[in-house]
Amino acid sequence: MTERDPRAANLTLFDLGKSDAATVPGAGLNTDQCIAGGHPQIWLGTSAFTANGWEGTFYPAGMKAADYLRHYGTQFRTVENDSTFYGTPQAARVQAWYEKTPRDFVFAAKVPQVITHEKILVDCDAEFNEFLTTMDLLKEKLGPLLLQFGQFSKYVFRNGQEFLQRLVPFLRKLPAHHKFVVEIRNRQWLDAKFLDTLREHRVALALTDSSWTPRPWETKQTQPLDLMDFFITGDFAYVRWLGDRKGIEEITTTWDKTVVDRRDDLLHWVRLFRELVSRKLTVYAYANNHYAGNGPGTVKLFWEMFEEKK
Repeated sequence: MTERDPRAANLTLFDLGKSDAATVPGAGLNTDQCIAGGHPQIWLGTSAFTANGWEGTFYPAGMKAADYLRHYGTQFRTVENDSTFYGTPQAARVQAWYEKTPRDFVFAAKVPQVITHEKILVDCDAEFNEFLTTMDLLKEKLGPLLLQFGQFSKYVFRNGQEFLQRLVPFLRKLPAHHKFVVEIRNRQWLDAKFLDTLREHRVALALTDSSWTPRPWETKQTQPLDLMDFFITGDFAYVRWLGDRKGIEEITTTWDKTVVDRRDDLLHWVRLFRELVSRKLTVYAYANNHYAGNGPGTVKLFWEMFEEKK
């Protein structure tokens, strides 16, 4: 079942908070007990580490919010930090993220919306430099940085070419020692010219399972055997399981359990991940609650299917 018809869901509860994982925070994952597995090329996590409904399911009942990230680090090797989209965090907060996570943990983070949505890459050097300087406090734990663009109307950009004219000067200024990802939501702009532009600047395309762009196996622009060559534009891959926000919120807004059966979709991703791994690429992948109802449950199911299909 896909996100196009979430109401015909198969209800499944992943009672993840009852795990008695023996991992010591800060000492790396016990990969036999953690949710996200331990493949050296695959980094699995969720979009943010807090959500309504996670207390008592993913997080043990009564756990203090200040301890959430430390617990999260016993189950996942990485997180996509959604909060940075709303603004550059305080330095003390970033330093706390660093201190509460294992030594081999990786933070992905969204570039603030003032850059991607409000100023749309124009006259935003000060904000962007502030963001990079602050996120660099994560040192070796800093992973990919996501430029997530909204769906633009024709009154903002008449076509993909106009958007590229805005994007390219920004890409030219990106520091080489960071990893960057671009996500677009105008499906008609996702063509060879756009992807070649990202490839030229060694920026990854966000591969999304969402309601606004085709998934890699659904594209009509290339043959199946060429999928990797078409979509992979950086030296790593970045996957976002996002789903259909409007559709799933007709079912639930409390993210304590899986409410949409995504096994068929995840099987496609399992096959895709195997191809990426065979190409020696590192893969970062993050599950949003809106994908199936519970981000940790999606990661758990994906990992079980990945292991099962060996």
